[in-house]
Amino acid sequence: MATLCRPAVSVPEHVITMEETLQLARTRHPDHPQLPLALRLIQNTGVRTRHIVQPIEETLRHPGFEIRNKLYESEAKARVPEVVRRALDDAETLTTDIDVIIYVSCTGFMMPSLTAWLINAMDFSSDTRQIPIAQLGCAAGGAAINRAHDFCTAYPEKNALIVACEFCSLCYQPTDLGVGSLLSNGLFGDGVAAAVVRGRGGTGVSLERNGSYLIPKTEEWIMYDVRATGFHFLLDKRVPATMEPLAPALHGLARQHGWNASELDFYIVHAGGPRILDDLSKFLHVPHSAFRFSRATLTEYGNIASAVVLDALRRLFDEGGAGHAARGLLAGFGPGITAEMALGRWQHTT
Repeated sequence: MATLCRPAVSVPEHVITMEETLQLARTRHPDHPQLPLALRLIQNTGVRTRHIVQPIEETLRHPGFEIRNKLYESEAKARVPEVVRRALDDAETLTTDIDVIIYVSCTGFMMPSLTAWLINAMDFSSDTRQIPIAQLGCAAGGAAINRAHDFCTAYPEKNALIVACEFCSLCYQPTDLGVGSLLSNGLFGDGVAAAVVRGRGGTGVSLERNGSYLIPKTEEWIMYDVRATGFHFLLDKRVPATMEPLAPALHGLARQHGWNASELDFYIVHAGGPRILDDLSKFLHVPHSAFRFSRATLTEYGNIASAVVLDALRRLFDEGGAGHAARGLLAGFGPGITAEMALGRWQHTT
């Protein structure tokens, strides 16, 4: 069985608090007709702090998409290797043990992908396979876990490296003044995460089954409008209610495996916002505490897109992990509207 090992996570050094975010909204948009609503929505996220790659004064400027994308590339190259090294160490693996790198990101663009640069810069083998995923947004963390699981199922003696790199602050658009955009400005943060999925051995989540589900006719609910100024994030007001149609997919995957999704031992899910977690608790029939790791990520880092699932799992490791053979669910949600879901048991190795 493929085992998802301890993730390594890093967030940038620049911090913006909830109160600073609210004050910025008040001072930059004092005459906005829906400012009270936007402020209330931001407060309701529960995000206390977020980390960003630039000081807030620079983040609020828009020097153009070209400069921003170059900054995305330079920051990725500066920050990803250290996180990868920690993930390899935690999994007791070397670069030469890795057979595929799955790189997920939706906040910048590079071709060739950062995977090519990593192979050269960190001395991975030249025959390492590359799977860059750029357009699944927040669901990509779950998708990366599932594609690593698929790979290690097909090649049981091989290992996969997952890397999630998200600099959401580089997508800030000062001219986007819809309520959804103002909410996003107070919700998203920056972060880098990495984890190894070992085909054999390792301590962590032994992956047993995965699946994907797309809610029909919702592809415009979360999307980018790509313009000369870069990525303009569009968020439909119906998105927070999507757990009601997605919960049956989670229940269905568990039933296929002979499990009850309401009776598992741990839950690692994407923290898109408190409404998402509250509704998932309701429709999965589990206590709010079941999502404490996701809530902690949301509170301390905000929504760090594809890196959320890996950070929430890191917090489970920090708590000491789960009991041997404890059953769990991992899930990422994002554009489509798509759910990427996985089931596994906690595995200890000596």
